[in-house]
Amino acid sequence: MQVFGLLGNPVGHSLSPPMHEAAYDHLGLEARYVTFEPAPDDLERAIDGAAALGVSGCNVTIPFKRDVLAFVEPDPLAQRIGAVNTVDFGESPPTGHNTDAVGAVRALGRHDVTLERASAVVVGAGGAGRAIAFGLADAGATVTICNRTASKAETLAEAVPGATGGGLGRLPVALSSADLLVNATSVGMEADQSPVPPEALHADLTVMDAVYTPLETRLLRDAAKRGATTVDGAWMLLYQGVAALERWTGESAPVEAMNEALRQGLSSPVAGSGE
Repeated sequence: MQVFGLLGNPVGHSLSPPMHEAAYDHLGLEARYVTFEPAPDDLERAIDGAAALGVSGCNVTIPFKRDVLAFVEPDPLAQRIGAVNTVDFGESPPTGHNTDAVGAVRALGRHDVTLERASAVVVGAGGAGRAIAFGLADAGATVTICNRTASKAETLAEAVPGATGGGLGRLPVALSSADLLVNATSVGMEADQSPVPPEALHADLTVMDAVYTPLETRLLRDAAKRGATTVDGAWMLLYQGVAALERWTGESAPVEAMNEALRQGLSSPVAGSGE
């Protein structure tokens, strides 16, 4: 029996267990996906304990994505992003990876979005924004990062190839000629708000929101009214999980089975945030 899991605090309403276990059932794998909730100062012991107990792999979520870098061997992309959300215990020391970047790219690919030579705007310069900005740039897009604190966007843009950064005031101009907009902030999760002025949206945009609770955010409603193509946040959540599972097992993930389980979980009244 292989054991996989999620390291975070809190993880009580995580949607990852049903999504991953649907894949194991579909593939006929003897495996289970469990949640681990160590205290914030016990992360190193949690990693060591998981390795000692023969855990095959773990996803990592808030508040550990940056801190776990000190206790694994990060791959080049995770090192550049500065965060790990997937740990593979198949090697010693365990290796760290970031599947948020590929999750965003694969989610957009699912909706036939071409990133090569595309003009992309990312709102937010936090952990999700960093991963998405690197993923889009590596896929060939030219990235503009807009953040409430302009200096954070400017600092991130210095690290992302070909990117520029600034404050939210740049959004109307940046979006006027953009092909893609991604909201990588939590705006829209707790309140019916959008980080983007609706008048800045247009029909030639694809708009993806990393927020997935609710699935239909104010931003996506505004974008649909403007005729834009919309991509809800569950697609990114799905494909980061797909990438993790494929890394751990070497199997092609049953994407549709995982998507069905994820969306059933999201329809539950107790569905929560976090991976």
